[in-house]
Amino acid sequence: MKPLALNAPRSALSVLAAAAIALGALPAAAQNAGQIAHARAGASCPRCNLFQADFGSQEMKGRNFAGARLRQADLSASVMNRTNFGGGDLRDVNAYGGVFTGANFAGANLTNATFVGAYLQGANFRGATLDGVNFSGAEMDHAVGLTQGQLRNACGDEATTLPRGLRLRRCD
Repeated sequence: MKPLALNAPRSALSVLAAAAIALGALPAAAQNAGQIAHARAGASCPRCNLFQADFGSQEMKGRNFAGARLRQADLSASVMNRTNFGGGDLRDVNAYGGVFTGANFAGANLTNATFVGAYLQGANFRGATLDGVNFSGAEMDHAVGLTQGQLRNACGDEATTLPRGLRLRRCD
């Protein structure tokens, strides 16, 4: 039989571990519902916390979301022409079928974003992080600021159009 003093810390650690696992299993919630509602209503929202915002199928042309946190946001089938996402956190964004003519993604972190079938003509990607981005079927042959180094860890398919001289690996 083990002394009680040795069992107590293990028991407390077990409870803490179970609580951490349970909290980790909960879905992440939008961080600032008020800012999301403000943006959905038509306002620009630079440096806002728009984590997991649902802007799918919205028309939000010419907005300023510079430096905003849009991580895991849904921008699918949205129209965001001339919208400024410069310096923003757009990791894991779903922009499937979105229209981003002349949008500014300069300096933005787009890691693991999905731009499948997106229209990105004239979009500015200068200094953007594009690791893990899926550009399958994206039209972006007139995008600016793209380098081969940025595209090294992104992917696309035979329908992806890129500026002359740039290549993407095929998505798995």
